[in-house]
Amino acid sequence: VRRVMLRRMKSLRQRLQEQGLLESYLKQHPFNLAAKYFPGIAVEPLENYMDDEYFGTISIGTPPQEFTVVFDTGSSNLWVPSVFCASPACRNHNRFNPAESSTFLSTNDTLFIAYGTGSMTGVLGYDTVNVAGINVHNQIFGLAETEPGDSFYYSPFDGILGLAFPSIASSGATPVFDNMMIENLVDRHLFSVYLSRDSQGGSFVLFGAIDPYYTTQGISWIPLSAETYWQITMESVSVNGVPVACSFGCQAIVDTGTTLLAVPIRALQTLLSLLGASSSGEISCEATRNLPNLIFRIHGKEFPVPPRAYVLRSNGFCTLGLQGMDVPTEEGELWILGDVFIREYYVIFDRANNKVGLSRLP
Repeated sequence: VRRVMLRRMKSLRQRLQEQGLLESYLKQHPFNLAAKYFPGIAVEPLENYMDDEYFGTISIGTPPQEFTVVFDTGSSNLWVPSVFCASPACRNHNRFNPAESSTFLSTNDTLFIAYGTGSMTGVLGYDTVNVAGINVHNQIFGLAETEPGDSFYYSPFDGILGLAFPSIASSGATPVFDNMMIENLVDRHLFSVYLSRDSQGGSFVLFGAIDPYYTTQGISWIPLSAETYWQITMESVSVNGVPVACSFGCQAIVDTGTTLLAVPIRALQTLLSLLGASSSGEISCEATRNLPNLIFRIHGKEFPVPPRAYVLRSNGFCTLGLQGMDVPTEEGELWILGDVFIREYYVIFDRANNKVGLSRLP
C-alpha cells in the first residue's frame, strides 16, 4: 500500500493570466476537449491541462531520474520528455537520459499521441519506474522526441502517467497500474484519489488501498459502463429539484486529468442561463452566494456539487467551472466529471470489480 502525495500548483491558465498572455494564447490555440474521449484512441487535448493543478513525483531508471507527472485517469500511457527532444517545451523540463540508466532497454517502436493543437512523438523503452516506493520493473513508457510548443512549455509538469484501461493505451503499451497488479505489487487491485480544496495540502493517489479516514460517510459503488475510461451511467442532472440536463440518461467519465466539468453544449447553455452566468461562464462574485447545488443522480443516488466547488475565483473574478464539449456515444451524450466534482468526493477506482466508489467528503 503506497501513497503518492500530490502538490497543488498554479495551473497553466493562471500562469498565462498573470502574465497577460491568456487571451492571445486562447486565440492561437483553439481546442477540442472531446478529442480525448473517442473510443480506442489515446488522445490528449493540450488545453485539458491548462487548468490542471495537482501533480506528483515519480522516478524512472537506475539510478532514479525524477519527473513531475499528472496522474490522469482519462488516459493510459506513461511518457516523459527525453534528451532526444529538442522542442522548447522539453528544454525547460526534466528529460530522461537512457544512457544514465543501467536498467533501460530500448525498442524500435514509436509512440504517437494526437493532441487538440498538435501531437507528441517519441520512442518506447522499458525501465524501472518507481511510484511512491513501488518499483515496477520493465515498465514500458514513452520517451518524447517532439512536443508541441506553448502548452507544455508553460506547464509545471514534465509528463503524464495514465491510469485508465489498457484498451485505450497508444501503441498497446501496458499501463503502470496494470503492471503493479500483474507483479503483485499492490494488496488490492484498486487505487483511490483525494484532491484537496482551495490551497489545502494533503492531496494524494493511494495505490492498493482505501483510506478509512475519507470514507466515514460510506461508499457508493457504481458499476462501469465501459472498460476504457472510468466511464459510468448517469440518470440526470438537477437544479433545485428539477432535472435540467441528462434527463433520459447519459454517460460520464470520472477524470482526474480534467479540472472542470465538461458538459454537452446544449446542457451548458441551459446551466449558464439558470445560474445567471454569461455565455463565457463569468458571473458576479456577489451572486454566487445564492447559487444552488448541482445534483448528479448516479446509480439511484444523488451526488451534490455545491457552488463552492463549481465557482472558480481568481484575481477578484468569478467564473463557473464548466466547459462545453460534445461527444456522441452509443449510450447517449457524454459528461466529464473532472476535479470540480472529484474535490467533493473521495474516489476509489476499483479494477478488481470494475466499479467506481464515491464517498462524500465533509
